[in-house]
Amino acid sequence: MKVSTDAAAIERLLTHQVEEAIVRESLEKKLKSGRRLRVKFGADPSRPDLHIGHAVVLRKLREFQALGHEVVFLIGDFTALIGDPSGKSKTRPMLADKEIKANAKTYFKQVGRVLDAKKCEIRYNSEWLGKMKAADFLRLASRFTAARVIERDDFAKRLKEHADVGMHELLYPMLQAQDSVALEADVELGASDQKFNLLAGRDLQRKLGAPEQDILTCPILVGTDGVRKMSKSLDNCIGITESADEMYGKTMSIPDSALANWLELAADYSKEEIEFEKGKLAKGWNPRDIKAALAKRLVKMWHGEKTADEAEKNFIARFKKGEMPENIEKIKFDSAPRLDDGVARAFNISKSQARRDIEAGGVKVDGEVILDPYFTFEEGKEYRVQKGKLNIAELDT
Repeated sequence: MKVSTDAAAIERLLTHQVEEAIVRESLEKKLKSGRRLRVKFGADPSRPDLHIGHAVVLRKLREFQALGHEVVFLIGDFTALIGDPSGKSKTRPMLADKEIKANAKTYFKQVGRVLDAKKCEIRYNSEWLGKMKAADFLRLASRFTAARVIERDDFAKRLKEHADVGMHELLYPMLQAQDSVALEADVELGASDQKFNLLAGRDLQRKLGAPEQDILTCPILVGTDGVRKMSKSLDNCIGITESADEMYGKTMSIPDSALANWLELAADYSKEEIEFEKGKLAKGWNPRDIKAALAKRLVKMWHGEKTADEAEKNFIARFKKGEMPENIEKIKFDSAPRLDDGVARAFNISKSQARRDIEAGGVKVDGEVILDPYFTFEEGKEYRVQKGKLNIAELDT
């Protein structure tokens, strides 16, 4: 595929849903040169699901693909052993290798819903990091200073609060930088909270005498709580594989204060459409109507127009008319299960996720919130179990 140097497309790539370009002049020059660039994006498979916050960067990668550039999608199976400390207030638990591999398998299918997977170069950083010897790690570490690493906001804040910072966490930006060297990246993308790690790649390339990668960061989509960054661990996200009804309902549940951020980032609105929708808010339109349009746009992106129409009708039926959904699934158990087992099976999630949902107050049994994941149903009865606003099932014990 020939590389396009279309001026309008390049301007959109550099400005739309972009937080910062480092260095803009350099990147723009590269894009207008007609040379095919290697555009790196890394994701640690610390959890099996990608959410619409991740999709902000994925859509930007799709723009690079559309211009004919080579996207290198890096699965951080080695760095997932550490866990990215960006934005974390405490050390993340180390994942088992089996869990990392299982999570990584799900990424390909999900990423393919945004990118042309056939045109992606898929790599694992264990290819080079897993082969490094102790002496190699020491040489890599010698390229960085302790003062430079611990000055990052996440570490500085934790140290000020006398919270632990693991020695292995200090290695994370160095290892991500080594990825850029190994892949000979021309450009690296990430969310704005990744800036420190992305700059580490530029720094290491320069010290090794290689061309420095340019950086493009994207703004952060706030979660459905309207306050914190969208995150699976905070249970404030919409997964890109979630059902249309769940996606629509969660969008309708966001606070009005988050609506501007979601208009800018959650969907594929153009700049003109974003300004038009924001203008409605400024003129006093009901935020609920603007959310409804956004919810339908979001479902259409991930599930198609017909399904988006159905999700809209279902939402109106359930919540505006106070009706319960039709055809609630009934699940038969051979013996009375515990609540976490029942929720996991009913809604096709892991038991650990079911326990988190229950303990967070997100599960009702016959209309009553149950906080004990080990609550046991009685045999020979039927129960209506609800997780969140839209997931409802009947359990026959």
